[in-house]
Amino acid sequence: MKKVFLLILVVVCLNSCATKKEILYFQDSETLDQQAISQSFEPIIERNDILHISVSSMDSEVVKPFQRDSRLENGAGTNNLGLQGYLVDSEGTIQFPGVGSIDVAGKTRATVEADLKTALLEYVKDVVVDVRIINFKITVLGEVNSPGVFTIEDERVTIPQAIGLAGDFSEDGRRSDVTVIREIDGKRRVARIDFTNTELFDSPFYFLKQNDIVYVEPSLKGVKKSGFIPDIPALLSLFTIVLSTVIILTR
Repeated sequence: MKKVFLLILVVVCLNSCATKKEILYFQDSETLDQQAISQSFEPIIERNDILHISVSSMDSEVVKPFQRDSRLENGAGTNNLGLQGYLVDSEGTIQFPGVGSIDVAGKTRATVEADLKTALLEYVKDVVVDVRIINFKITVLGEVNSPGVFTIEDERVTIPQAIGLAGDFSEDGRRSDVTVIREIDGKRRVARIDFTNTELFDSPFYFLKQNDIVYVEPSLKGVKKSGFIPDIPALLSLFTIVLSTVIILTR
């Protein structure tokens, strides 16, 4: 009977304990040493983004016509930085004072800055234009310690940074299968990221875009804690194996 009890105890432990392989991040981290960084990131402006645009010059009077109060008509153009913005409409444009309609969707901030500067040089010779996306937000859900919606002020965030902002994985977070949901050209794309493998650094989803959703699934242990009933066929198979082993040991 001691052998039977020991066998059952081993099965229970194996079924309930997380392994080192399931918990450690970047398990092949030695491959990163001295590796050249191949990715760069600059956010692309999208429809429904809110842009803060500042125009300045040595002569402040000259640029005043291009510095209108940029609050949105519905009052939704402010954020926690106290900045006010231009809403990119469904056509991908903004209405800029003194210039009119400007196409911005699908362009980088640097491109929009250059376009506006070119348009304004006709009126202001030493004009300086700065563009920022002020509604750059990501959402982190699931098995993290502090899930929520996070505003990214410098418009650059990686998926490890996102997990850090959310307080790291919870005890029951599944590190090998993190889901990223992204909208691209009116379609949703879904990617799976494995935090136990350094291949995530080469993923096109390594740098997150505005409005990305990151979801951390629960581990098997976490699923059990939630009261989920395990798969019956799998339990029957496990029971059959254990029973067969018990019969052999007790002969």
